[in-house]
Amino acid sequence: MDAIHTLFNTIDTLTWGWALIPMLIIFGLFFTVVSGFAQFKYFRRMFKFLRTGDTPNSPKAISGRQALFVSIGGRVGGGNIAGVAVAISIGGPGAVFWMWVVALVGMMTSIVECTLAQLYKHKTADGHFRGGSARFILHGLGEKYRWMAVAYSICLMLSFSIGFNAFQGNTVAGAVLDSLNIERMWTGIALAIIGGIIIFGGITRISKVSDIIIPIMAFVYIFMALAVIVLNIAEIPALIVTIVKNAFGIDSVVGGGMGIAIAQGMRRGLFSNEAGLGSVPNVAATAHVSHPVSQGIAQSLSVFIDTIIICSCTAFIILLGNVYEPGAAIDGVVLTQQSLVSHFGEWAKYLLTFSILLFSFSTIIYNYYLGENALSFLFYGKKEQFPILLLRCIVIVVLFLGATAPGATAVFFFSDPLMGILALLNLLALIMLFPQVMRLLNDYRQQLKQGVEEPVFNPDQFTDLDIDREAWKVQKQK
Repeated sequence: MDAIHTLFNTIDTLTWGWALIPMLIIFGLFFTVVSGFAQFKYFRRMFKFLRTGDTPNSPKAISGRQALFVSIGGRVGGGNIAGVAVAISIGGPGAVFWMWVVALVGMMTSIVECTLAQLYKHKTADGHFRGGSARFILHGLGEKYRWMAVAYSICLMLSFSIGFNAFQGNTVAGAVLDSLNIERMWTGIALAIIGGIIIFGGITRISKVSDIIIPIMAFVYIFMALAVIVLNIAEIPALIVTIVKNAFGIDSVVGGGMGIAIAQGMRRGLFSNEAGLGSVPNVAATAHVSHPVSQGIAQSLSVFIDTIIICSCTAFIILLGNVYEPGAAIDGVVLTQQSLVSHFGEWAKYLLTFSILLFSFSTIIYNYYLGENALSFLFYGKKEQFPILLLRCIVIVVLFLGATAPGATAVFFFSDPLMGILALLNLLALIMLFPQVMRLLNDYRQQLKQGVEEPVFNPDQFTDLDIDREAWKVQKQK
């Protein structure tokens, strides 16, 4: 067992410790410059998907808006509450600035990976779409890279659906126990029942549930942060100045200065918004949209909402309170909770618990779907119903065990290292397939210049690519 721990610790060091963060930033900057800063150029177009998105004809189809909300539910989680608090505690207020920077760069990376997911999506027998990094690796790079797609899928399923869902169950049960004094067993039973009802309904039910709870989740948390800002409006200019000064090592409040601020801000930002990790493309591929770039742009908005809005909410709640002590070792959730209490009183911790429940639950159903999509790729062309049924049962058991036996989550120590592997594989595929993204971006731009309100993808103009013509037949006929 010690040898296995050592192996995964080495993998974690080689990926997250050395390679991934520089690659994510450098590749993101490269994509941004070469694309002509597309994430800023099309920023206003992102928000149309919050209103309607593309409306598909079939009642079973997933709209662009629904796919966007599922991905927001996956990106927004405990990292937005606990992770940001830890980053500020260790890296100081300057860490917030570098979170913003990594989000603005990550928005472009998200456009690239989600555009590719849409381009190479496949239509299933029941009329749904499936896609993601595994499929664009295989169909974009060719059969000789199948090993890479298989390795990606295995890492995705084990890390997100199994490992991270155990941790999410633990987070929910712990929050409920601390705030409401409800025993872990009852929370575990509730998670297993509610989670089972949703995940057994497949992506259609998952998307419909997300379309309801994500706006509520975001509104409640943003409302709390806005209330804090309004109550402390006179302090906002000075706080912004403090964040910027600390970001560049001027007037540092923690040891390590600018270096620790950059390290904490970028790491927490990347962990939070998942841009470039290859997870969100699995959801982006499910949407019925008129052009691959349309969903890429929409998913870029989810990075903005996750980091620029939600993470900033946590930062302002903490930095405008009187609980935060630079460099002090404290549990992230506790720091955020105590900061809210300092603003509003004891009742605020119950509202935060409600937010944590929604954040965690939306992440649970998102994590499950990533595993289902990975299995559908591994069993593509074979009978996938039984493996998917088995995964659903395993996820329900994992949720219950994670909630009722918090010590059991130690078994899933492999989650972060495996996520590092799948992120590395995804980034290598993105850089190799980026010329195809530029072709799609140029096609999208050309149609906009011609006065087309919503560009339409014509697969006949991309006959050299291994794409599923059936998946784009409906869009072509619009």
